[in-house]
Amino acid sequence: MMKTAIFPGSFDPFTLGHLDVLHSALKLFDKVVIAVGNNVQKRGFFPIEERIRIIEASVKGMDNVVVCSYTGLTIEFCKKMDINFIIRGLRTTTDFELERVVAQANAKMSPDILTVFIPSGHEYSFISSTVVRDVLLNGGDASSFMPASLRISDYKKNV
Repeated sequence: MMKTAIFPGSFDPFTLGHLDVLHSALKLFDKVVIAVGNNVQKRGFFPIEERIRIIEASVKGMDNVVVCSYTGLTIEFCKKMDINFIIRGLRTTTDFELERVVAQANAKMSPDILTVFIPSGHEYSFISSTVVRDVLLNGGDASSFMPASLRISDYKKNV
């Protein structure tokens, strides 16, 4: 039986930390669906379509990774996709506390769906999308925080 997990997030933008968590998730799961959350009440730094293109470029050649977007509750998207595992990356203890609360709420709503926490490697624990956005907004070089195969300048011009 194939084990599939959903790796949800805003991924605004996708970073080396996200990629690190994805690599770890692929050691546990046969397939990972990277689900880019589309919060209609928020305007992201990169439009949702650009985020998907950035992720697809970052995971090129990984046949066991699918990228899509969704709206609404992650738990409802899991049910719709018939997937029983949610991957959440952790950088810090603060991340853990926030993610634990969400995981407990999800478990209450749907006990069959399990959240799996995967810590990022220590070399990526300081990288956040917020830091990357700040570097990009201020004209800095964010390439050391993003997948090597990615040329952010291909996407940055659309912001």
